[in-house]
This record gives sequence, C-alpha cells and structure tokens, in this order.
Amino acid sequence: MTARSLATAAPIATALLIASLVGCNPGVAEPESDSKPSTAASTSASSPASGEKSAAPGAPADGNGLALADAIAKIPDGVEDRTGYERDSFHLWIDADHDSCDTRKEVLIAEAVKAPEKGARCALTGGEWLSYYDEVTVDAATKLDIDHVVPLAEAWDSGASKWDADRREQYANDLTAERSLVAVTAKTNRSKADRDPAEWLPPADSAQCTYGSDWVATKLRWKLTADTKERAALEKVAKNCPDTVVKYQVAP
Repeated sequence: MTARSLATAAPIATALLIASLVGCNPGVAEPESDSKPSTAASTSASSPASGEKSAAPGAPADGNGLALADAIAKIPDGVEDRTGYERDSFHLWIDADHDSCDTRKEVLIAEAVKAPEKGARCALTGGEWLSYYDEVTVDAATKLDIDHVVPLAEAWDSGASKWDADRREQYANDLTAERSLVAVTAKTNRSKADRDPAEWLPPADSAQCTYGSDWVATKLRWKLTADTKERAALEKVAKNCPDTVVKYQVAP
C-alpha cells in the first residue's frame, strides 16, 4: 500500500470523522451514486496507485485551501447532457493493489470506527461505521453503500462523457482522494440516487458543510462543470459554512 496501512486506516478515519462533526455545523448494492466520514476541510489527492486511501490528501498549490464559496466559484460553468450515459461505462470496484480487497472493501475498512475482521478474499465481519449523511451508526458492512459523492451520472453530465474508459475507471475507484467515496447507509444513498445538490442534500444538518465541500472538491479534482441550479444550491450551502475549507489536488 502506498498511502496508509489497513491497520491504521480505522483510527485515522475516526479522527477525521470527529473533526468534521465539530468543524461543520450550520448509504451492499449501490445505486446511481455512491459515501465517508467527514472533515471540515474537504480534501482530495492524486489518482489511486495502490487501491488504498491516502492519509495525507493533497491541496491546492498554496497549501491553505479555499473558502467554500471561493472554491465553488472555481468550478467551470456547464450545461448537463446525459446523452449516451450507461452505468457500465464506469468500471466499478476494482482491486487495484491485488490484495483481494476491491474498492468497496477498501472504503469500508478505511472508514470503520470499529475495525471489522477480514477473512479469506477480504470477507468482512463485524465492525462499526458512522454514516455521516444521516448520523446513523451501522454494525454490518452489508447495510452500507459506497457513495460516489458526485454520482457517476452527474460526472457523465458534467464532463466524463468525453473521457476514455480508463479515466472513467479511475474516477469510479478513486481511493487516493479522501473525499470522493464515502460509506453511508443504503437508505440515504438510494434516496440521493444520481441527484445533485439542487435536488438532494444529506438529511443531517451536521453533514451539510462537509457534503458541500466534498462535492466541490471532487468537481475541482476532476475538472467537472456545474450548471446554474447546482451552483446556486452550493452557494446557498456555503452561506451557512463560512469556516469550511476546501482542499483538493487535480487528478493527473
């Protein structure tokens, strides 16, 4: 693993979760979108090389990040177009580092607040997770979905339709960026589906700032666009999150 060992992933995820719930105040099948304990400063790093999440995500060149409102302003304008979209255009849940744990399992291991036991072929038993979208504690991996914070269909609409298959696979399995994939309850993930912030926000008030910054960091990381309604919804979130900082690194 190039980023962090599985033995330390759970404590790190726990610390990040605690920081997010303090700093930002104002869902085994996975549907259209795919979720992660939060940090007040949403962060993303370079593309995955080993199939494991980074312990120290990258940031913009100045190292200080951007206020949420300023980060939103950096997202390019665009008009959404879903022509030709098929979910199969994105190859999901690869085992990038060939350790028998695919992307879904890597996220579950990294985000557990109580580490699950890992058996043969990365079968996970036990463990505990906190779904930050709805502040629900979950005690079985089968009750969780892995959410793409910016859903696959939304990514297609806002630029991914022009990518080749390899880059779409990279996006769908972006383990190096801390904020692209998050483990949440299946209920909230399926409620979200492929909707953007103009149509859906997490039900927990405590999740609003984190979700806004996660969304924006992912859009900036992958150079995706935002339409008018999406931008307006994000700006509304930002008004209640003056202390939220967005850090990201553009995907290579």
